Amino acid sequence: MRILVTGGSGVLGRAAIPLLGACGHDVDAPSRAELDPFDPVAVGRAVEGADVVLHLATRIPPPERLDEREAWRENDRLRSEASRLLVDAALASDTRLYVQPTITFVYPLEGAADEETPLGEVPDILLSALAAEQQAARFAAGGRRAVVLRFGLLDGPGTGSDRPNPAFGATLHIDDAGRALVAALEVPGGVYNVCRDRERVSCERFERISGWRAQR
Repeated sequence: MRILVTGGSGVLGRAAIPLLGACGHDVDAPSRAELDPFDPVAVGRAVEGADVVLHLATRIPPPERLDEREAWRENDRLRSEASRLLVDAALASDTRLYVQPTITFVYPLEGAADEETPLGEVPDILLSALAAEQQAARFAAGGRRAVVLRFGLLDGPGTGSDRPNPAFGATLHIDDAGRALVAALEVPGGVYNVCRDRERVSCERFERISGWRAQR
């Protein structure tokens, strides 16, 4: 399959792209200099001919700026505006699958959660994650297959955290996140939790359907 990956130089892209290539897929991962994700014409050209779109682009602020709302502005645009343009282009082409990673933090912070759990009161900095999920749903409503992977808090090389932080209730090693993105190519459309912890946020649905298991 020909796969368009946004955010290929980011932590998720670096984890997933070598695995996709090893599976024999034709991966196109343009840099930001090569593709402006906010330019509808450029996005349309990039998506044309792609069987799959993996929208992995984010811009998470550095730790010292996490409390600054303005520092999240481009991340918000990537998850909302860029997602909308990608879905527009994918619906206008023969793209069959759209994959969007988001986060498990959309659930209430206490109590057990699975994919059927009503979402909690989401902080402003997470609203764009829901906007990205809505765009994936729009792709699915167009008769295509859309997969949303709600990842636990990432750890491992490039994430800014060497080890899991159990305070967040759901964590995931970046290598396992890369493997989950590859597995997403073969699962039915829908929303899936993906994490290593089973105490609070269940990832049983994704494990059962895909055969994926956390290894780290």
